[in-house]
Amino acid sequence: MSGLLEGKRLLITGVITEGSMAFHTARVAQQQGAQVVLTGFGRLSLVQRVAKRLPVEAPVVELDVQNDEHLDSLADRVSEHVDGLDGVLHAIAFAPQSCLGEPFLDAPRADTDTAFEVSAYSFKALTAAVLPLLSEHASIVGMDFDARVAWPSYNWMGVAKAALESVNRYLAREVGPRGVRVNLVSAGPVRTMAARSIPGFGELESSWNERAPLGWDPEDPTPVAKTVCAVLSDWLPATTGSMIWADGGVHAMGQ
Repeated sequence: MSGLLEGKRLLITGVITEGSMAFHTARVAQQQGAQVVLTGFGRLSLVQRVAKRLPVEAPVVELDVQNDEHLDSLADRVSEHVDGLDGVLHAIAFAPQSCLGEPFLDAPRADTDTAFEVSAYSFKALTAAVLPLLSEHASIVGMDFDARVAWPSYNWMGVAKAALESVNRYLAREVGPRGVRVNLVSAGPVRTMAARSIPGFGELESSWNERAPLGWDPEDPTPVAKTVCAVLSDWLPATTGSMIWADGGVHAMGQ
């Protein structure tokens, strides 16, 4: 029996450690038959070690989304490993500490600019960079955390995620005529390295299970990874510009 992603060529960004959401998505994608290329930023040797822990070791391409040279050469460097792309995961976000947990009004402009560029604008930048490699009916997926409400301590990252949700809609309109789908997966709190850096994350995750009709285990990234892989597959051919929740149902509940 073939897997959901059999024969698919995927670019998965944002791998930091074995605990990152991008790593778990790459793992599930490979189990479902995909060929995976990873991107890493900063300590590339660490990402390369992490890549060896996948079911099949994946090649790693360096990508700093604030570096125009990296973006301009990305398609050529990825094409050294695959002859095209059927799917892309954008799992990149960052905000300086002043944007998280501090009083919302105190964050300086330069820090909020960084949060927006890395967490929202980069979704457009990544899409534009890989456009020459995208096959017909390719799927681009971004990782989100529901930005329709103001979360405690999330502050300017929440604003950046709201911008990401808007970028998602405009990208869907822009690349839809090519047959390319663009969607976000809004995940509940999962205990990744990135999540641990968010002040108040512990309080958020502790109440999530109580509010989720399906329950929620912040230690288990697999449900989110499976959702991302489903969106990367061919099984949502008429879905674009959407936000798909993998949060146990909390988004549908009242406070």
